Formats: sequence, structure tokens, C-alpha cells
Amino acid sequence: MIMTSRTEFASGGGACAAWLTAGRGPAPRPGVVLVHGLGATHDMKLDRYEQAFAAAGFTTLGFDLRHLGASGGAPRQIISLRRQARDVEAAWRYLRERPDVDGRRVALWGTSFGATHVLRHARRNPEVAAAVIQCPIVHGPSAALASGVRPMAGLVPSVLRDAARVFTRRRRHYVAIVGDPGERALVTVPGARAGWESVVPDGHRFDNRVAAAAGLEMMVSTEARSAHRVSCPLLVCVSDRETLMSPRTVAKVAERAPQGTANHYDADHFDVYHPPLVDRMIRDQVTFLTSTLSPDAHPPGGVETSSGVHSPVAEGDA
Repeated sequence: MIMTSRTEFASGGGACAAWLTAGRGPAPRPGVVLVHGLGATHDMKLDRYEQAFAAAGFTTLGFDLRHLGASGGAPRQIISLRRQARDVEAAWRYLRERPDVDGRRVALWGTSFGATHVLRHARRNPEVAAAVIQCPIVHGPSAALASGVRPMAGLVPSVLRDAARVFTRRRRHYVAIVGDPGERALVTVPGARAGWESVVPDGHRFDNRVAAAAGLEMMVSTEARSAHRVSCPLLVCVSDRETLMSPRTVAKVAERAPQGTANHYDADHFDVYHPPLVDRMIRDQVTFLTSTLSPDAHPPGGVETSSGVHSPVAEGDA
């Protein structure tokens, strides 16, 4: 087994816990930053991707977003798109600036809601070499409608209560991330709770809660509409039986991206993490990354870490 080492990097005045897996082959190697989904942490099935990508020659960096898992940040279980965008930016720069990594050949990989962060970072950073998204959640309104109008309306009092607590600097008010139909949670699609639990390894605990105001921010996020501004090669892995949002909306992301490619799979949102499908998807993703991150695709030249066309996340956290 290829060794993974624990590390960390600074982000927004705090630190993100990270896991670095060096790729096989001579340095400097291409790199891949792995961005997990809503409320998920590194121990929820990311190791399989790290091992496979490293075996193919890519140095990978997985990490926990701030306020989640092993990363810093208080209070816990806060999901802010702006803060998490800064974490993705910091992770990408951390890997890109390592001496054993070719900074011209660093890609982003995102699963579920992590795909929103990948698309956002890729459109803001033309230096991103390639991007892969699987079972992507990239359109908040579509994802909200998957659970139904009535369950979403039922969250409004919790959202308002939490927003008032932020304003008055009191302890946050939480709701569940995922629940069964009829429960109060951000996601109540049939089978979603079992799907979430299926990616939690034995002996680990999934903290199934989030500060309620995050729900409104995610519901209005529409990164799919900006896919035409993602200039790098983009692989969109579409789950044709997707239950958390419309697979047609997902497929349109690849159509809009100038260098977009869609691979379709007979899968729901959670099949992609389990055999036998996960092995097929990883093979397809390795093939794509091998092609787009090859030295021939990125001729030698200086690495600019802050080019004039780069549009970083605004300073400061929300």
C-alpha cells in the first residue's frame, strides 16, 4: 500500500487537517486535490481515491474543511461557502507549491457538494490544469426541490433562528444534514440517510448536524450556470439515477464547459463510492487525468502562483 502522511495547511487564520499521498514515479509529479461533499470528512471513503491516483503517479491531497472533522475552527459544524472556498484555494496552493509537485499540473477532484467548490475554484483560477466532478451537486435550487417544497419550507424557522443567533452572537442552532422523509433535515430524499451511513467506516462517527443558516446559502448556490467560464479540461461523471438533483442539470455542466466531457453511469448518488462501480469510475478518471496532466499537455515554463488573471477568493471570511 502507498503511504499517506498526515499534514496541515493554513487557511483563513486557522488550519485544515490534510493527508498527503505521494504518487509513484519520479518527482516533480502532477497533483490532485480532493474535495469532499456536504459535511463529509476525509475518513469517508477518500482513501480509495488517494491510493488509486497515487498508484497512477499523482500526488494527492485530501483534507477536512474548517469546522469539520479533524480541522480547526469553532464553533463546530459550520458550513460557509465562502470559508470553504478559501480552504479549497489554500489546499490547491499548498499542493501546487510543494517541490515534489509540478505546479503546472495540479488538478481538482470533487464529489457531491464538493463539485460546487471545484467548479467555483476552476473558473476563478485559469492555472487549474484539469477538474473532475462525480455525482455532483452544483445547483442549489434543483437539490432543494429533490427533497420537496414542504420539507424545505419546514426548515425556514430553523434558518431564521440560527441567523438571529449569529446576529446576537449566541450559540448556533443546528439541524440534521440528512434524515429520513418527514424528518427535519437538509436532505430527506428516500435512501439518503442509508447512503450517507454507507460511506462511514466502522468505528467512525458521522456528525450529522449543521448550523441551520447554511441551508439557505446552499439552496441559492447555482455554480452550474457558470460552467462556461471553466476553461480547463473538465470531466463530469453523471449518475443517471441521481436522487439528490436532476441528472439533466449535471449533464449540462459538461455541455457548457468549453472543454467539458460527460461520462454517464447507471448509478444513484451513493453507488459511486462502492464496488463494482467505484473501480470503473476511478479507471475512467485516471485515464482522463493521465491525458490532461501529461507533460506534453503542459509545456515547461515558470509557475506563477499569483498571475494577473487570477481572481482569488475575497479576503476575510463570511
